[in-house]
Amino acid sequence: MKLAHINLVARNAKALAAFYTNVMKCESLRAPKILSGEKVSRGNGISNSEIYTIWLTFPGIESPFLEIHEHKFTHDRAQPRVNEPGFGHLSFQMEDISVVIEEIIQAGGAQIGEITDFGTPDRPFLIAYARDPEGNVVELEQICNRPRC
Repeated sequence: MKLAHINLVARNAKALAAFYTNVMKCESLRAPKILSGEKVSRGNGISNSEIYTIWLTFPGIESPFLEIHEHKFTHDRAQPRVNEPGFGHLSFQMEDISVVIEEIIQAGGAQIGEITDFGTPDRPFLIAYARDPEGNVVELEQICNRPRC
């Protein structure tokens, strides 16, 4: 058994895919599609289901991939919190955590908390949490190979 993909349900799939492509460096895996019909509705238990779906690869890997869905009919919910049960966050490693936080903010996302060092004096390991433009939690990681990043 292996993990096949991770799904995010979006209010605006094109805009969310643009964020993950432009800021988090994901790439398109295939052309977007619309899923609908009896099989889709039977499979997900939602009558008259219609889903706009976009598949993106994560940086540096092809599998698992990120699947972004926009349903024709959705139920709104509050923004997820870091300590809420259920799906928590996507985690990305990068060379410069500060630059990526600025890009996230410029793209309509937000920073959660502060950049924190979980490493040692010889090998810093910086962590920060942020939200994508739809409020989903993203963890940012920067592994440093020198005492000061």
